[in-house]
Amino acid sequence: MDLDLNEAQLEFRDEVRAWLRRNVGTEPLAPSSTPEGFAAHRAWERRLYEAGYAAISWPRVYGGRDADLLNQTLFDEEYARAEAPARINVLGLGLAGPTLMTCGTPAQCQRWLPSILSCEQIWSQGFSEPDAGSDLAALRTSARREGDAFIVNGQKVWTSLGRFADWMFTLVRTDPQAPKHKGISFLMIDLHRPGVSVAPIRQLNGDAGFAEVFLDDVAVPIDNLVGELNDGWRVAMTTLSFERGTGLGNHLRFSRDLQALVRLVRAAGAADDPLVRDRVAQLYIETEVFRHHSYRALTRLVDGKPIGPEASLTKLYWSEMEARIFDAGMRVMGPYAELTSDAEQAIDHQHWQARYWYSRASCIYAGTSEIQKNIIAERVLGLPRQPRG
Repeated sequence: MDLDLNEAQLEFRDEVRAWLRRNVGTEPLAPSSTPEGFAAHRAWERRLYEAGYAAISWPRVYGGRDADLLNQTLFDEEYARAEAPARINVLGLGLAGPTLMTCGTPAQCQRWLPSILSCEQIWSQGFSEPDAGSDLAALRTSARREGDAFIVNGQKVWTSLGRFADWMFTLVRTDPQAPKHKGISFLMIDLHRPGVSVAPIRQLNGDAGFAEVFLDDVAVPIDNLVGELNDGWRVAMTTLSFERGTGLGNHLRFSRDLQALVRLVRAAGAADDPLVRDRVAQLYIETEVFRHHSYRALTRLVDGKPIGPEASLTKLYWSEMEARIFDAGMRVMGPYAELTSDAEQAIDHQHWQARYWYSRASCIYAGTSEIQKNIIAERVLGLPRQPRG
């Protein structure tokens, strides 16, 4: 694609850059996993919304700017370059919102989209269950129709942002007699309704970004059904296509991670180790490959072509690359990698441990690396499906 910006794009880029320079603080916000930090991040989201930057590619009627993909990418790159705060309503902005605009009704869009942009409502994702993770269609959470409502019973686990969320988009089984992928529906559930209980899951690093959600005879209005009854699998695949995504704008985040790795290598006194230098050089090459791949995906979208199953290539590449970057950092720290960041002998002052563990999860969420490889083999390369059992 032509990477030269026209006058209007340069003007927009400079506008965004100037606003971020004025508004992004010199000190990072407290971690969003704490109540205080979450409140600070929510206030930041409100500031973005009031400035018209919450989701510039969304329609104006819902609070966006009707921006095209090129301007959205420009914003994402400038946002990453300014090291602005991480977005806390990413599941609403990146998954629930786009799914509603693709599969929802106009009334549903008008009901939920503005409050997602303003961050009045925080959204979580309720897909995984104790016996339905990678095999998502094995879910057991049930919903039976009673009058104008679905009565939902079941359990969701590893619910991202469940601790702080107001709403959860989720999959439920509405026809237990239908084939595995057929009797599933896509519901929006208010987590403040009677019968909903949320239990935070505290991980080894102390973070409680996930939660278990228990649903006990929760009455969900039928108006909260997105798509047709028992057509939830198709809606869910739409959601997952947004989650796997194109990686647009993400390349700067990985470039910053690589720069942090270089600083870590120098602090650890390993800059002259030829093996370490080779590994850093390889990771630099990988981040540059990803940058060009992202622009190629952007070109395809600008030309009006869908990404399709090729999105699995993007997801596989960036998640495995992210894991390699943070694995390299932990190896450089050696025995000091086990120390907390406030320990006297600790090298890490950038929460490297937490990012390392989260990078391991990146190879699982939005479909494991193994699932992505199967999709690539069958739907991109056209290889025959392997028999099971």
